[in-house]
Amino acid sequence: MSSTASASILRASRPLFRPAQFTRHAGFRSSNPGKRWQSTTAEAEAAAKASWFKRMWDSPIGLKTVHFWAPVMKWSIVLAGVADFARPAEKLSLTQNGALTATGLIWTRWCLIIKPKNYLLAAVNFFLGVVGIVQVTRILLWQQSQKHKSPVEKIEDKVEEVVKA
Repeated sequence: MSSTASASILRASRPLFRPAQFTRHAGFRSSNPGKRWQSTTAEAEAAAKASWFKRMWDSPIGLKTVHFWAPVMKWSIVLAGVADFARPAEKLSLTQNGALTATGLIWTRWCLIIKPKNYLLAAVNFFLGVVGIVQVTRILLWQQSQKHKSPVEKIEDKVEEVVKA
């Protein structure tokens, strides 16, 4: 008889040991009853009222992260490449500009794959690739023009270069 009594006690106490998530109906009994009547537009309005600086500060790619400062500093490489447009093509390095082109194009794609997507870094890498393509094109065109010169013209160019220096 005692086994039936203990079995009935255990059956009666089961609801006490069940997790609360299974006994509650979702949305019926809430710890915050007023939240049921709030709309999501309240949160959207608060986010819209936030200043640009506040949004950038709290963003996962905002002002306090490397996702912002790395592209800002990388613009100096792009500007150095643009400044090299004024240099003669014979003074430029094909391997260096080829490496900048490859880096810019590869990382442009990579910036659009990673999470969070970093459009600022993608933009700077895209322009790094464009500057590299322009410089590589200039170098290759200059090398092509040198192949068609006679040896006498090449020597004259070297003499002019030495005289200018």
